[in-house]
Amino acid sequence: MESKMAAAGGSGLGAGSRGNQANGGGGGAGSPGLGPGCVPAPGTGCSPPASGPAAAAVVIFREPMYNWQAGKTTVKERFAFLFNNEILSDVHFLVGKGLGSQRIPAHRFVLAVGSAVFDAMFNGGMATSSAEIELPDVEPAAFLALLKFLYSDEVQIGPETVMTTLYTAKKYAVPALEAHCVEFLKKNLRADNAFMLLTQRHRAVCGNTFIRPGEAVVGQPSGCQGSVSVWPRNREDPEKALNGDEEFKEGDQEARLFDEPQLASLCLENIDKNTSDAISAEGFTDIDLDTLMAVLERDTLGIREIRLFNAVVRWADAECQRQQLQLTPENKRKVLGKALSLIRFPLMTIEEFAAGPAQSGILTDREVVSLFLHFTVNPKPRVEFIDRPRCCLRGKECSINRFQQVESRWGYSGTSDRIRFTVNRRIFVVGFGLYGSIHGPTDYQVNIQIIHTDSNTILGQNDTGFSCDGSSNTFRVMFKEPVEILPNVNYTACATLKGPDSHYGTKGLRKVIHESPTTGTKTVFTFCYAAGNNNGTSVEDGQVPEIIFYT
Repeated sequence: MESKMAAAGGSGLGAGSRGNQANGGGGGAGSPGLGPGCVPAPGTGCSPPASGPAAAAVVIFREPMYNWQAGKTTVKERFAFLFNNEILSDVHFLVGKGLGSQRIPAHRFVLAVGSAVFDAMFNGGMATSSAEIELPDVEPAAFLALLKFLYSDEVQIGPETVMTTLYTAKKYAVPALEAHCVEFLKKNLRADNAFMLLTQRHRAVCGNTFIRPGEAVVGQPSGCQGSVSVWPRNREDPEKALNGDEEFKEGDQEARLFDEPQLASLCLENIDKNTSDAISAEGFTDIDLDTLMAVLERDTLGIREIRLFNAVVRWADAECQRQQLQLTPENKRKVLGKALSLIRFPLMTIEEFAAGPAQSGILTDREVVSLFLHFTVNPKPRVEFIDRPRCCLRGKECSINRFQQVESRWGYSGTSDRIRFTVNRRIFVVGFGLYGSIHGPTDYQVNIQIIHTDSNTILGQNDTGFSCDGSSNTFRVMFKEPVEILPNVNYTACATLKGPDSHYGTKGLRKVIHESPTTGTKTVFTFCYAAGNNNGTSVEDGQVPEIIFYT
């Protein structure tokens, strides 16, 4: 893997020299490693070229070993010179696996000073005396980035190495380098790479696999089936972790070693705000099942449910291919598992459901029938899928109540209770609070709408129901999606209830002001009577007492 380390003379080769990796592993800055049978020329630290036509073309010039310190005026310069350098080295690491592995020289003292894990490795009760230590689960470029930081405080990370460097920094308990990696990721986080970062975050530990430049990820797509070394999960006692006293099992699904909750939270928030772009990105189909479920569980995704379903089907297609399964509806349902139950089919329109999920074959006949009944009949039967709306809005939910007193007995005859309103600033209405029965616990069927008054256009609606407990409290009824309300435009809030007589509000206010407790910003609602087919609600009394909104 090439990286910025390679450009700077890393990846096993020092700046200003070219070494033979097969003979001597990673040479240092001006002094590559000495291969088997390689003897330095007296007084120079320079090995004569090997015999043979291939070797004859390679002339290696090295900075003399003697008095190299004279040109390094500071401790930092002297330690930086020793980075990836055979001079004074007393340990070698065989980093990586297969043809991509590298032999990298190091100095126990420097590593122990910079890392509690290395200190335990070399000086603890179970210290190793081996001159060569194998690290098959670490990428050479990432390990060199770690060493570069320990030797010189220099940070060399890029898009192609940041995740593996973060993993390596965590493994060897170097929090300062971790912080640099996380900051780099924050600055480069976008909608088109948020899923890729979540996936790499999971797999850098769980799959024992790594990212190649130009690729999203390589490795096992779901779950964690690779082996993971664990230095140190217990940061307070690295030696305990090294000695194996801490419980650890291969394929730890929780990926504690690589846990970066702040980064994960930032990725998920970015996905919330840019859901459409995020699920269209190439990395979406590479995520593992746990990540998919974590996303589908969110109430804050900003996308229509039918588009989310189509994206999930794309993921299922990719997962079937990874598991070498035929692309049948049965196999797609199998790989989705519990994730299927997190798709909120009741939030779709009946037309969207009929044209897509109902014909996909992924749902059972019983589920399809149940959902069609949910869309078409009242009272609505219970379904196995979540019907709670997703709201992509940030900040705190707000509400206003326009009545000052509650009375009894408001009847319903099939007509709508309506009230007109305007606001002084842009808001998003997510639902109403409605009064419930005066006769104890009862279920109501209700249709709620917000209408653009001047054009009579329905901007949002929901056919749903709610249960009340017989109290005079209001009960929440939510729209499927937030409804944008623009300043100084007339809108009509409508609620058509089917059920017994209810409480109602009196002593209504024509103007209601909501003031933000944090910013002091005022949202002013102005109400007026809605003429036409009205069940009697007015500014003074009636239904629709509460509007629930975000600013």
